[in-house]
Amino acid sequence: MEQQNKPASSDRRSFFKTAGLATLSAAAGAYIIGGAKPAQAQAPQGMFRFDTPAQIFTAALIAEDLATTFYYNGLIGKAIQDPNLAGPGGTATAVTSAGNMGNVQYLQAALSEEIAHANLMRTLLGGAAPGTDPVQTFYLPTGCFDTLPAFLKVLDTLENAFIGAYLEAVRGFSYMAALLLNGNVVGYTLNGVGFSSAQVQYYTQVAASIMGVEAEHRVLGRVISNTNPANNVCYEQTDGLDAVYNGPTSAVAALTPFLSPGTGLSPYSLATALSNQAMVSIPCTGTIPAF
Repeated sequence: MEQQNKPASSDRRSFFKTAGLATLSAAAGAYIIGGAKPAQAQAPQGMFRFDTPAQIFTAALIAEDLATTFYYNGLIGKAIQDPNLAGPGGTATAVTSAGNMGNVQYLQAALSEEIAHANLMRTLLGGAAPGTDPVQTFYLPTGCFDTLPAFLKVLDTLENAFIGAYLEAVRGFSYMAALLLNGNVVGYTLNGVGFSSAQVQYYTQVAASIMGVEAEHRVLGRVISNTNPANNVCYEQTDGLDAVYNGPTSAVAALTPFLSPGTGLSPYSLATALSNQAMVSIPCTGTIPAF
């Protein structure tokens, strides 16, 4: 029987109603180095809100750490025993004859991909190790790893937000590149080094390449739930977001509910996920586009 699993952006906002924007802003702000907003770089009215490269990298790092924690716990939770995954009595590494190995491998590869994305963002920010990332514990709906429908509902919610965030990153980096090319902005620095227009153009391409993978995750979640057609949209959307970092409808604001304790939420450790991920993940291939 086909499961319907396509929450709209308004559903995402009503699904999580805990915490406030200040939580993530404080955590991420402490991590950003040299990410102050240049005085001459305000975005025109009616367009997206302005973000700096460091702010985008930081928000993306937190999002990818959240995704890592989510997929790891999905692979070890009770939901893995659903017939559409490992089957009754099965595990991520021991799929039964009543399960679906291909579906399990979708999740195993997604875990590796999210870790790769986080590693890239950490490197761009000059972070030393995952233990220095701004968020170490994430809060997800209690029971979301117990049943497949609950797990896939959160998967769809997260991936739509990630797609929207990277789409906004593409637009933001493009705008920054144009400003830099025309010599209209100063202050884009990270660890004391300024950005060139060519570098920021390149980050546009990198963001697009990651967005494509997040779109794959959204579709494969729908494949697992037998929601047809899984590839149901002509164009990916921003999920109601208008920025990555700044403002009440940014990706930062969308992620905030996952960062604080609240009613109906349970804590999950990033360190635990990273320490044990090798036992349940499978490798992904390829590197970021060449500069």
